[in-house]
Amino acid sequence: MRDLLDVARAIAEAIPPEVSPEIVVTGSVSRGMTDDVSDIEMLIVTRRQLTLDEAFELGRGAGLEGELGSWGVQDVPTKRVSGYRDGVPIELIFWERSYADERIAAYESSEAIAHGVALRGGANLERWQAFLADYPEELALERIDDAALTWGGFAPEGLLTLTRAGDRFTMIERMVDDTQRVMKMLWAINRKWPPTNKRLARRESELAVKPERLAARIEEAFAEPNQTRAVLLMTRLQLDTVSLAPDTPNVVRARDWLARGIEILESRLS
Repeated sequence: MRDLLDVARAIAEAIPPEVSPEIVVTGSVSRGMTDDVSDIEMLIVTRRQLTLDEAFELGRGAGLEGELGSWGVQDVPTKRVSGYRDGVPIELIFWERSYADERIAAYESSEAIAHGVALRGGANLERWQAFLADYPEELALERIDDAALTWGGFAPEGLLTLTRAGDRFTMIERMVDDTQRVMKMLWAINRKWPPTNKRLARRESELAVKPERLAARIEEAFAEPNQTRAVLLMTRLQLDTVSLAPDTPNVVRARDWLARGIEILESRLS
């Protein structure tokens, strides 16, 4: 397999220093977790705000091949360019330096920056990583409480509406949201910046505080063909998660609500 870090270095070398004094590789490449389907994600810190056309031109100059694309909202300071180099999918994100400071101060892309590797420069990355080394308690409590927001406030019998025959999509939709909230809460409990949910079975080892068999239980819930049992498996995981969380208004409410929901689902299966 081609060394993706070498490909990233070649892209960085091709971008003029007068345009970008600092270039950071992020994602699986920076974390040493690449496999045969990994792409390369890079942050290009620029001296001034670029247009999308300018970002495309820099991408082409860095060796990106084929028809270049972009994703996300377009009329924002962030410019995104996607393409291929040497057959490897590439995603370039362009941030003007002061804008990058604002985004990181707002804790956006925290996990990517915290594990980023500088391919050019490095002073800004070092400063950003020093800032992100402290995960404020107030932020953790805010994220924990927000994660529990939807776990209560209505009759727990409402969980039974997810078990209707022919409504599996509705159940999956809710379970995806519940899973994302479980992970948001656990990363906050552990004071770690949340990554994507890729490679969860591998990444759960980073969580010192977590329910037992976290990734396996999530897989089991989604694979369970019986809808009532699937919702029950997920609800048990949610309760185990809030049992590990500090007391916040939504967490305290969720503990009682989820426990009652489990009783209702278990009675339906008995």
